[in-house]
Amino acid sequence: MAAGTHYLPGLTPTNEAPVQKSDDAAGYYVLGDKLVDPKAPTGPIAERWTTRKFENRLVNPANRRKLSIIIVGTGLAGGAAAATLGEAGYNVKSFCYQDSPRRAHSIAAQGGINAAKNYKGDGDSAYRLFYDTVKGGDYRARESNVYRLAEESVNIIDQCVAQGVPFAREYGGLLDNRSFGGVQVSRTFYARGQTGQQLLIGAYQAMERQVAAGTVEQFTRHEMLELIVADGKARGIIARDMVTGEIETHLADVVVLATGGYGNVFYLSTNAMGSNVTATWRAHRKGAYMANPCYTQIHPTCIPVTGAHQSKLTLMSESLRNDGRIWVPKKAEDCAKDPREIPEEDRDYFLERIYPSFGNLVPRDIASRAAKYMCDEGRGVGPEVDETQPDGTVKKFRRGVYLDLGAAIERLGKAAIEEKYDNLLDMYERITGENPYELPMRIYPAVHYVMGGLWVDYELSTNIEGLYCTGEANFSDHGANRLGASALMQGLADGYFVLPNTIREYLADGPFEPISEDHPAVVEAKQAVQERIDKFMSINGTRSVESIHKELGLIMWEYCGMERTEEGLKKAIGLIRELKKEFWTNVKVLGSADSLNQDLEKAGRVADFIELGELMCIDALNRRESCGGHFRAESQTEDGEALRHDDEFAYVAAWEFGGEDGAPILHKEDLIYTAIEMKQRSYK
Repeated sequence: MAAGTHYLPGLTPTNEAPVQKSDDAAGYYVLGDKLVDPKAPTGPIAERWTTRKFENRLVNPANRRKLSIIIVGTGLAGGAAAATLGEAGYNVKSFCYQDSPRRAHSIAAQGGINAAKNYKGDGDSAYRLFYDTVKGGDYRARESNVYRLAEESVNIIDQCVAQGVPFAREYGGLLDNRSFGGVQVSRTFYARGQTGQQLLIGAYQAMERQVAAGTVEQFTRHEMLELIVADGKARGIIARDMVTGEIETHLADVVVLATGGYGNVFYLSTNAMGSNVTATWRAHRKGAYMANPCYTQIHPTCIPVTGAHQSKLTLMSESLRNDGRIWVPKKAEDCAKDPREIPEEDRDYFLERIYPSFGNLVPRDIASRAAKYMCDEGRGVGPEVDETQPDGTVKKFRRGVYLDLGAAIERLGKAAIEEKYDNLLDMYERITGENPYELPMRIYPAVHYVMGGLWVDYELSTNIEGLYCTGEANFSDHGANRLGASALMQGLADGYFVLPNTIREYLADGPFEPISEDHPAVVEAKQAVQERIDKFMSINGTRSVESIHKELGLIMWEYCGMERTEEGLKKAIGLIRELKKEFWTNVKVLGSADSLNQDLEKAGRVADFIELGELMCIDALNRRESCGGHFRAESQTEDGEALRHDDEFAYVAAWEFGGEDGAPILHKEDLIYTAIEMKQRSYK
């Protein structure tokens, strides 16, 4: 894939590729060849996707029956792809580690899904959704991919309504909309506070229909542990039956990874505890590029941490920012008071004050940093919590700000708020013991989504032939920050509409020569998995997998979380390397390998998280600019806003695995905009 000094289409002598001046990460990586998306479309942006769909070759129905596809993951991207490709007549194998595809983490997305339908008549369009998404991502996403996403958004809603997804409706029966952060229109479709669950049920039903038809074979409680690459092409996976412990070989003509994000590298996140990076990291170690791994999203409306006992965090939907006002006391001495005792004139509605145009609906990265700054000033609310620092010291913090629905209840009535958010508010009360109708909710930022992932071209193919990647597992659509309600949009767009139209270009060369289980590449992959498991079981040290994961999470949150510095990132890299040695010499995995063993599952995932964590820090160290969710303290404006450096860093950082003892190799794909102007973001 390396392409010398070639650039993306659209580059002109007056639009030259960035030349990096600063190199904080010198010595930590090797600079590779320039990377180009060989399938990037040209021409008017509104015509690129339509043209590409027509140009891609077709596969006739008889040949589809001879072709096989493995899809790992059954969330919105994977479930939708399995349903669509199965219905098209391909032979699909679908894998998930959950006991049912319906438990994929897409179920946790609460607030809504974006689509440029303009039902409210407030000026929305596919182009405005495209513009908002590129701007929200701080101009670090590919414009062709984002425009395609905006185009397909309108089709997603029609598809889901046809499946029976119970979207909220207005009194007259039309679909209702609400707003999310980073936009000034209402384009978010929702099903109360459980949109992800309803959309996933729609995709699941469509997939189960194909299971019944015999085109999709389903493997639950199976975890992918290795990618099979034979003769330079992805031809299957090695998976472990999580109930019996059996190591299985599964072969196909093409492999699709739809395994979600890696937010659990921070240990505490809003992700399901089983969410992991292993599938994509195993592919990375086989040669697939990992793009922009340092781009993680901090969500502003999470229930605050209550102590070291927690193993995950609970998200309150961003949709609450439609009606909730976010504030802290103006005086630090009021922070311990009952909020109902603090008069209006002593409340600081800081988002409305700092960002008057967008107010409480600024993008997630901006809202999160603003909340952190309020708490750093000593104006955080809630109980004081002991936080263990990576150096072992313990500090006390009040980590919370108020999200207050009082004004909305007074304006709209309690019944209207219940109709919109009742399950969310009930969940909040169950967790905190506080009634959000009577007391303002307490929230604080937490790790939520990742914009980084496997590098893919316009057709969603990685740089390994025959390996595709969809949804949150790839990097392609959100730049440095994802706008709220866009994750469900990307997952369903990729699964229902994009992948089925791009994968056929590759499959048109089939039927392919069959590959057998005695092929050297297959034998090697299976043997590598077994040797790794044997190593985990043989170390027999003194530390639990959980304790090492917690330590990694503390390092990542402190030094590669909401704010990063050169000094902190270099310290983190050193600490992670020490932790890696500790893991491989002193971890203790309980149980046996030939049965259900959650400790063994965790060991494999944490081993991969450790390696990913180091690469994330190197990527963050190399990028000496602030953009979206990546905030480098050395690069900010006088009033503390993120400061990009387009002259140096307007590129995708695609990292190649450098070997067990080698440094990662950086390939830069320049970001060239022809339909939109790059400029510093402002939501004021």
